Amino acid sequence: MRYFRDMPLSAAIGLAIVLLNVLMAALGPSLAPYAESEQVSTQPWLPPSAEALLGTDNLGRDLLSRMLYGAQTTLGIALIATLISFAVGVTLGFAAGTLGGLLDQVLGRIVDVLMAIPSLILSLLMLSILGTGVPVIIAVIATVDATRVFRIARALAMNLSVLEFVEAAKLRGERIGWILGKEILPNALPPLVAEFGLRFCFVILFISSLSFLGLGIQPPYADWGGMVRDNAQAINFAAYDPLIAVAPLAPAIAIAALTIAINLVADWMLAKQNRTTGGGEA
Repeated sequence: MRYFRDMPLSAAIGLAIVLLNVLMAALGPSLAPYAESEQVSTQPWLPPSAEALLGTDNLGRDLLSRMLYGAQTTLGIALIATLISFAVGVTLGFAAGTLGGLLDQVLGRIVDVLMAIPSLILSLLMLSILGTGVPVIIAVIATVDATRVFRIARALAMNLSVLEFVEAAKLRGERIGWILGKEILPNALPPLVAEFGLRFCFVILFISSLSFLGLGIQPPYADWGGMVRDNAQAINFAAYDPLIAVAPLAPAIAIAALTIAINLVADWMLAKQNRTTGGGEA
């Protein structure tokens, strides 16, 4: 608990929102009052009531249940894709930045080609060719995101590999894996932690964008971006009952709140790490 003693209010609020979303993802399906695709009304976009606490969506399904199931889908896919992108990007980036030579040239040119194509266009192209299954979506997002992680990891490795403690490890005859894991990674961890938070946010937004365009998570599975797309027309009926606007606004607010919360926590962790290490110096 000592680690959290000096946490500012903004970071505490962000952490609470993140933990709430984690609980929604972990326990949501068991807490949902209805099944993911169960139709509770023949009328779309009913306002909140005792039977449907957040109202119903465009097909008369309970919006609260869809939100809880969507949290598991959205956060689960985002977390897996971000972890894969960091595992690949950091490993290859550290290797390229430390070893240099032909490996650096080959990996650098491949990454340059992939980054030259706008990420959304590249993802849409790959998904239209490979399909829109969940494993394909994870692989596509991880591939696109790994290029950004590679560039950051490579730059960090290049800066750290010329410092005295890394040169001393090389002179001692330490293996490259030991140097990367014991010398470079601990000193590169603070910016990588901050980047992980940002990348996770971008992946959530990216999944939502793909779902909004119809190439993300496919029906009947719920995800927050797809829910915004499906219920966008409810805004037109909000003039008759403002509470109908909950249908598109609830998932949109959930995406925005989680994104802001993760950034607040990541910023605090980075600032705390910099104070602990004296500004990040090795």
